[in-house]
Amino acid sequence: MALSEKEKMLSGQPYRPGDPELQAAMAAAKHWMVRYNAALAESPTVRRELLRERLGEVGDGAVIRPPFHCDYGSHIRLGAGVFLNYNCVILDVAEVSIGEGTQIGPAVQIYAADHPRDPQARASGLELARPVRIGCNVWIGGGAIVLPGVSIGDGAVVGAGSVVTRDVPAGATVVGNPARVVPPRD
Repeated sequence: MALSEKEKMLSGQPYRPGDPELQAAMAAAKHWMVRYNAALAESPTVRRELLRERLGEVGDGAVIRPPFHCDYGSHIRLGAGVFLNYNCVILDVAEVSIGEGTQIGPAVQIYAADHPRDPQARASGLELARPVRIGCNVWIGGGAIVLPGVSIGDGAVVGAGSVVTRDVPAGATVVGNPARVVPPRD
């Protein structure tokens, strides 16, 4: 039996994003984002309930300050006490998990969406999905970008404006474009 485009997407195989099932799910997420982003002045409790309507998992005390944008929402998992500041974008075509106590600055972008490197495959409209895993008690500075397939270990720090192109070890600090580990300061 052939896999659906959604099944292909979630398993990391090339998939067609124009598939009607995927387009319907994205449309539902857009309608939800209109509601969520209009709730800026609402209480954290009201916003958390809205998050629980759409996201795959929302731990106690998790906060996302609107505006917030995502592809589906249902593939995002937030641990307890996670904080995302204004204007974050998560392209969640694969699972994006963010561990408890992690703090994410404004305008951070997290991409699970990827594209084939071969120009013919890319021109055919195929896309790829690679999960992103962010550990517990991570701090990601404003304007950072986390690329598809990256894992960031517990307690790591990502400097503002950094572009994270590869895995970050637990406890490491990375800065720059591409982000590189820097020695600890005294």
